[in-house]
Amino acid sequence: FLGSGKTTLLNHILTTNHGKRIAVIENEFGEVGVDDALVRERFNTTEDIFEMNNGCICCTVRGDLIRILAKLFRRRASLDAIVIETTGLADPGPVVQTFFMDESIKESALVTLVDAKHIEQHLDEEKPEGAENEAVEQVAFADRLLLNKIDLVPECELGRVEERLRGINRYAPVVRCQNAQVAMEQVLGINAFELKRVLEMDPAFLEESEHEHDASVFSVGFERKGELNMERTNAWVAKLLQEQGTDIFRMKGVLAMAGCDDKYVFQGVHMLFTGETLGPWGEEERVNRLVFIGKNLDRAALSSSFETCLES
Repeated sequence: FLGSGKTTLLNHILTTNHGKRIAVIENEFGEVGVDDALVRERFNTTEDIFEMNNGCICCTVRGDLIRILAKLFRRRASLDAIVIETTGLADPGPVVQTFFMDESIKESALVTLVDAKHIEQHLDEEKPEGAENEAVEQVAFADRLLLNKIDLVPECELGRVEERLRGINRYAPVVRCQNAQVAMEQVLGINAFELKRVLEMDPAFLEESEHEHDASVFSVGFERKGELNMERTNAWVAKLLQEQGTDIFRMKGVLAMAGCDDKYVFQGVHMLFTGETLGPWGEEERVNRLVFIGKNLDRAALSSSFETCLES
């Protein structure tokens, strides 16, 4: 789900010395892409990373996924694996369906990364009639569950979370991890997807159907040129989290701080916030990129309040 650490896991996969040639397909829900740039810079690559923005891979940009897969399949010999990082709001069913377009796919598995601290509130969230609870669907369809951020949760709560996960999906092994650090055999070459089991759970799995998202959850993204005042930016973030942290499922971005040669990358999940520097700007134009996903988000208010952080 949103903020569970999917991009962190992807970076771990791409930087581990496993000798495999991997193509990556990234899907971001918002209109402003952030993850693609972070992966390229950290992995220092310009090849085989495909980004699909402003829509969910399970519905509005599913056609893009099919076209990218067809392109990759035509040069199959040069690849050992295709890794798809979906948006945290994706229904896994339609994504997995897509792979049945090619019967020669021998290995496939659906790995769900779980935020140990916040998963229960999303499992319990009441959705409008007809809308999917994506968190429940992602757990139910998983072939492997990676219980991430275990350092943020006491042991007694971890046991309760694991029990809830197994109540939804008794087939998938639960692997505990911190900062998405797991052995490669836990995520690559699993070959664990079983159509029979999925059909037992969802007899209509192979039928085409419309996936309805919760319309109250949406994204706000924007870009602003210039450099930011550190003190005002810190105050803006603190105020934002204090007043709207419950409604902000996910926030992330790349910022240009005045007096700092490096890009500053931030990520937030509800009330939790982290940041780090990521490589120099160099000759690249300093453009701040921000994405928020959640409820009750006011684009105009977010944008105008952020602009007060810019150096004049």
